[in-house]
Amino acid sequence: MSAFSLTPENAALVHARENSEYCTTHIHATDHMDIPQPRRRRPARSCIECRRRKIKCDRSNPCGQCVAAHSHCGYKTYSSERVIQHFQEPPSEPTGLRQEATTVQRGSSFASNQENQADQSFGTEPGATENGPRNVTGSEGARLPSQTDPTLHDIAQRLQRLEQGQGAHSLRDVAETGRDILADQSRLLGSYIVLNKTKVVRWSFRMATAKQLQSILACYAEATGNGNGTSFQGADTRVLLTQVNDLLQECKLLARSTKLGRPSRQFSSADFDLLPLPPEHADLTVTRYFQTFELVHRVLHRPTFLAEYQRYWSHPESVTLDLRFKVLLVVAIGSSVSAPGDIDPGLRHRAQQWIYGAQMWLSGPLEKDRLSITALQVYCLNILARQIFSVGGDLVWMSMGSLIHTAMQMGLHRDPKHHPSMSVLEAEARRRLWATILEMAVQSSLDSAMPCRIALDEFDTEPPSNIDDEEVDGSTTTLESKSMSVYTMSSIQVYLLKSLPARRRIVQMLNGLHSKLLYTEVLEVTSELMDAYRSCSRFMSNNKGLGVTSFHRNLLDHLVRRFIIPLHWFFAVEAPTNPLYAFSRTAMLDAATTIIHAEPDDGFSHLMVVGGGLFRESLRNAANVISLELITHAETERLNGTLHRDSKYRAVIKQELNNLTALFSERLRQGETNVKSPMFLSMIMGQVEAIEGDISEEHAIAKSARDSLETCLVLLRDWASKVPSPVDTDTGDWPQLSDFDLDLGFEHFFQGSAFP
Repeated sequence: MSAFSLTPENAALVHARENSEYCTTHIHATDHMDIPQPRRRRPARSCIECRRRKIKCDRSNPCGQCVAAHSHCGYKTYSSERVIQHFQEPPSEPTGLRQEATTVQRGSSFASNQENQADQSFGTEPGATENGPRNVTGSEGARLPSQTDPTLHDIAQRLQRLEQGQGAHSLRDVAETGRDILADQSRLLGSYIVLNKTKVVRWSFRMATAKQLQSILACYAEATGNGNGTSFQGADTRVLLTQVNDLLQECKLLARSTKLGRPSRQFSSADFDLLPLPPEHADLTVTRYFQTFELVHRVLHRPTFLAEYQRYWSHPESVTLDLRFKVLLVVAIGSSVSAPGDIDPGLRHRAQQWIYGAQMWLSGPLEKDRLSITALQVYCLNILARQIFSVGGDLVWMSMGSLIHTAMQMGLHRDPKHHPSMSVLEAEARRRLWATILEMAVQSSLDSAMPCRIALDEFDTEPPSNIDDEEVDGSTTTLESKSMSVYTMSSIQVYLLKSLPARRRIVQMLNGLHSKLLYTEVLEVTSELMDAYRSCSRFMSNNKGLGVTSFHRNLLDHLVRRFIIPLHWFFAVEAPTNPLYAFSRTAMLDAATTIIHAEPDDGFSHLMVVGGGLFRESLRNAANVISLELITHAETERLNGTLHRDSKYRAVIKQELNNLTALFSERLRQGETNVKSPMFLSMIMGQVEAIEGDISEEHAIAKSARDSLETCLVLLRDWASKVPSPVDTDTGDWPQLSDFDLDLGFEHFFQGSAFP
């Protein structure tokens, strides 16, 4: 019997040892054999909420499913088991006042996309969204390593500390949107949804609330009794403010009295002066019209109109009323770009009579003759004439709604190719009229701060053909458009039409009810607009001697570049404290100087003196930009301690301001009634001179306002002496102020007419 007895306990030990030896031998024998390894489970890349709900996650940050469900969206980082939460704000909170939480990107995206992070903030990556960084899909940055690299972890911590400390820094988050800036501006007013003189406030009112202009606003408020009583309290300053208020009241009385003779103020008089100019003067104005406006706003077919024009003079008794209005409006528009010595000095008053008559005819009972191509031509000419002669120029947007509806009722929004029986001449006339209506619609929307009444997907009318008018007539059956490199009478309109989508997008961004003005989109649409502008500008420069004149290039600047100013204004205001918006300041200043420094052209210079509507708005927007730049530059140099150094740049801006003041004064001599524009520029100059001289700004601003109003009052009195006197011939008394319902609000302080 062996020493080791095989008891049940010993048998179990022997069996275990034999199994162990077998397993060891088997493993060594199969070291070099291909045995399937167990699959390592991949880390889940979906967010925690989507995994819980068992739905597909798009792996955005936050993901689309969580945004739709208003749920918290978070991702698990397997290296440290942390959960990075991105809280979705309730939809009821105003998006403009929201401060988006700054978070750390998950996984290895810090290392792989360090250089791209700034681009994501500015939206240069294709997948950038409003709600956060761009979507990460596929193999890009979404796969998380099983173990975090110490270097990556250190970078993440350093970036997180930097972002946390950024709140105390004067430089704001690069993801700040224009809506945030609008919210900052709105706090100065309490609300933007306000009415002034029964109209929603305009861009001029919003632009006037820039913090750099608060001293000017405070002076005006104190002068008119609407101030808070905390500023402009010096004894001498209060005397000046009293004088400013008295001068404003007298200027308003004179301005309103000159408008009492307008047909709209005398409803009992239904007769209008529809007599034309003498033929020699009328021929000159018609020629000037076709050389200037008609090449940009295609309304008429020249050979057809000239034949009608000859019939107008040969057989005036047989001329229909619509043709009469068409001829008179062409004469009126042509007179605005003619030399003052070539026309009757009283033509402005007669032109206003023609405009009122045409407006009354268009607004009359809807007859068949109102639904015609000729009636649409009269409507377009009347809209243009109203803006030039300041006859309800700030209410054009409302009239454009009726014009658009009429044109669509007549089918102009559908391309003539859908009507095979239509003649080639009529088809081309409809395309030209529709392009003109679209141009006028987007311009009026910008000036009124209202949405554009036509969307790009609501019409399919093609651009006009690039042809001369002599190439098509009533007998034409086929028409071949020329290459866009060839200049024709329709080339400028076709090129201008290419920038319409960008300009309409700007209007929607500015005036849309639910739009969000993101700086990334502002930069994108600015680039798109400038590309179209440069294309048209190059074409016009290459065809100087073929029909394109300096007038057309100047008009192009007003029609296109004026959109840059309100688009970038609220960003440019923040540029001194946020260098990220420096481009807006440069772009806006460049647009303003281009508008002010028009190429030498006698006709266009005369238009800038007498023109209202969009022409007046362009000048005043440019004046706002120049004023803002001058104050900002002076304040910056004072803070930097370099104010008393020789500043040639500031001297140049001052000269620009003086030139604008002289221009607005000349407009008063020609019948303009708004005294606030020159007064505003004088107050800006007084404030800057006070900064340079280190004297009281309040006294200097008030004194400049008084001196400017004294000059404006002299000009208004001179103009009032040239119009029929409103004095009561029986009593010899002037109308009282209460008769005119004066409104001394802020709405028209910088732009709109002070005396509607």
